[in-house]
Amino acid sequence: MRSKFKDEHPFEKRKAEAERIRQKYPDRIPVICEKADRTDIPTIDKKKYLVPSDLTVGQFVYVIRKRIKLAPEKAIFIFVDEVLPPTAALMSAIYEEHKDEDGFLYVTYSGENTFGEGGEDNRAAQDNQKIDD
Repeated sequence: MRSKFKDEHPFEKRKAEAERIRQKYPDRIPVICEKADRTDIPTIDKKKYLVPSDLTVGQFVYVIRKRIKLAPEKAIFIFVDEVLPPTAALMSAIYEEHKDEDGFLYVTYSGENTFGEGGEDNRAAQDNQKIDD
């Protein structure tokens, strides 16, 4: 999925901003979080996050759930480079492995109803999750 943030901001500006953030907050990770194209999950109110490096993927997912006010019966999946990262992984490890050349970590989120009303994208998410477990 092409990032809307990348489309809206030139590379040099993004790179300079990420470098400034990392210098000012060395223990934080600059993350861009965007909704997947074909999902009925709510749109998040802000794209840019500065997350503690010791935050787990699961804790980050919790933050996203709260920001989009996701109903308890709905599931949410986050993807980094179109792969579902392990829930227990530290955001710092995901950042080191998957950060973009501009210095940001790009995360995409998608959702499904846990009672079986998911579409094609959601089945793919479940398949990826089974592989990672």
